[in-house]
Amino acid sequence: MNLLVFGTTGQVAQEIGLKEQPGLNIKQLNRSEANLLEPELIRNIILKERPDVILNLAAYTEVDKAEDEEEVANIINARSPTEMAKAAQEINKPFIHLSTDYVFDGTGKAPWKKNDSTRPINAYGRSKLLGEEGIKSSCSRYVILRTSWVFSSHRNNFVKSMLDLSKNKKKLRIVHDQIGGPTAASDIADACIKMSKVLFKDKTLKGIYHFSGIPFVSKADFARTIFIESKRDIIVKNILTKEFLTPALRPQNSRLDSDSTVTEFGISLPDWRVSLEKVIEELKELN
Repeated sequence: MNLLVFGTTGQVAQEIGLKEQPGLNIKQLNRSEANLLEPELIRNIILKERPDVILNLAAYTEVDKAEDEEEVANIINARSPTEMAKAAQEINKPFIHLSTDYVFDGTGKAPWKKNDSTRPINAYGRSKLLGEEGIKSSCSRYVILRTSWVFSSHRNNFVKSMLDLSKNKKKLRIVHDQIGGPTAASDIADACIKMSKVLFKDKTLKGIYHFSGIPFVSKADFARTIFIESKRDIIVKNILTKEFLTPALRPQNSRLDSDSTVTEFGISLPDWRVSLEKVIEELKELN
């Protein structure tokens, strides 16, 4: 099976590059090979490569910066994925696109179901929702995989930020009213490969799916677990989202209901605590 992947530098993209398996040929395209700021070129790349499955892991993910660069975010997160979907439709191949819980407004306490109404509260979320809508209207064999709180030993993420902050501080104020499922990039990469294999054989599966780590946890308790696992004696003080102002609003409820992913693709939800142990060990080796 030939898997064409857009993205090489993101957290999940870096992990999927480590997932070579017998019978699976992964070709990743970097920015110089497929610049998502040039959507009109994306379609031709797919028509030339004609892979068995197309996977988009490239995205504009600077949540705060997107407030001032919404048009750029829209090009990368919406227009280019829509062109990928159109090309996938033209060659009749499945297209998998990574999305986010930020398409919801973050209200309530119940895990978001895949068909719940969307209402993003920031520019990044709006750009990702536009991408979802473009894909749904352009392709009959698509999977939009929403995830949350991605972490790894690569790039910027909550785990690395907490470890960096704890080098010079013994007390940290972390929001306690944002709840979600931390998800290791490696686990998302595994899920994408499993989905690719299923979609390669089954032409009936399509739609939106959710995938996140379990159990659900607050940002503050997630931070406490990070410090315990990394053996750092840090005091975490609970604060409210309204006490930690950022340019872009953050959803307080990032819980995702992933039941359909489990039942339809046979993918088990990962325990983020186990994955966190592996990431902490990777970071120790890198340092």
